[in-house]
Amino acid sequence: MSRRIFPEITVAFLLLTLFFNKGYSQVEKSQPVRIMFYNVENFFDTYDDTLTDDNDFLPGGLMRWNLYRYNKKTNSLYKTIIAAGEWDPPAVIAFCEIENRKVLEDLIFGTYLSKFNYGIVHEESPDRRGIDVCLIYRKKIASIICYKYWIPADIKQKDFNSRSILYSKLLIGSDTIHLIVNHWPSRRGGVLAGENYRLQIASMIREKVDSIVEMTSSGARIIILGDFNSTPDDQAIKSLVISDDSCKSMINLSERLDNEGLGTYRYMGTWEMIDQVIVSKRLITCREGLYTEPNLLQIFKPDFLLKKDPKYPGSSPFSTYRGYKYQGGFSDHLPVLLELRVMTPGQPE
Repeated sequence: MSRRIFPEITVAFLLLTLFFNKGYSQVEKSQPVRIMFYNVENFFDTYDDTLTDDNDFLPGGLMRWNLYRYNKKTNSLYKTIIAAGEWDPPAVIAFCEIENRKVLEDLIFGTYLSKFNYGIVHEESPDRRGIDVCLIYRKKIASIICYKYWIPADIKQKDFNSRSILYSKLLIGSDTIHLIVNHWPSRRGGVLAGENYRLQIASMIREKVDSIVEMTSSGARIIILGDFNSTPDDQAIKSLVISDDSCKSMINLSERLDNEGLGTYRYMGTWEMIDQVIVSKRLITCREGLYTEPNLLQIFKPDFLLKKDPKYPGSSPFSTYRGYKYQGGFSDHLPVLLELRVMTPGQPE
């Protein structure tokens, strides 16, 4: 190599290094971008938070939660994430039933996930038990433009004791993704329990989605996902979905899985599709940049996440607890995975 060429190559290499180290998102033309949602079933640390009702998940609490069980849970979640990405973990992972930022840090810095340089979006929610919705993202692939936590405007902050809704605006490649992460109020006490809250939250999200779409000329790439504690035929879920030719049209990708009798949670021997993904029409019909297709949503259900149900025929999610009995499993929900692909100009469809 001549002396003249070497400095030019060195400078070029340094410039490229500086460019990529600034955290700009990188998406290979043919590389899929995976987005995952996972209800991780009470991922608590072992310390008492005096501001929340976390007493059951303390070493002396009802669940006998201790450091051994906590470390096992952390490693189990890491293994699930690695397996879901086939050793290339998802670009964005949204969670619910996370106690605090510390457990996220233990997950992404204290396991093999540290290799993938995940960032965190998390704030404490008003939930009485202290469980939150949040996300982690690979800084090499995605960057956060902004994020906010929402609660319905017609519910006073002091009266809202459920999980707030996480809105994040992300840049992946050259495309903007609006991600809305949910963990709606539980149906404990019957299907109608929490129904008013769920309807109010759905109405708020629909208004926010309409506002996002109105700010764009050709529609926005929007993904609404989470544990809705409702199935696709629930009134609150249907209020989010508009099936028409407008830019405000939203499509529930989970409806196909529900119609096939599949689900992410098993209740009294019946699978329920309560962890869902709803996307804007723009993500389905766009012909340049990030897009998806209805068949690119899947329930991640390898054998190790399942266990023979002791009461009903078939298998159920291999949960950490079954009632108050410790099983040492993963979660009582199965995760869902959405694959986004990149369409380049002139690429055949």
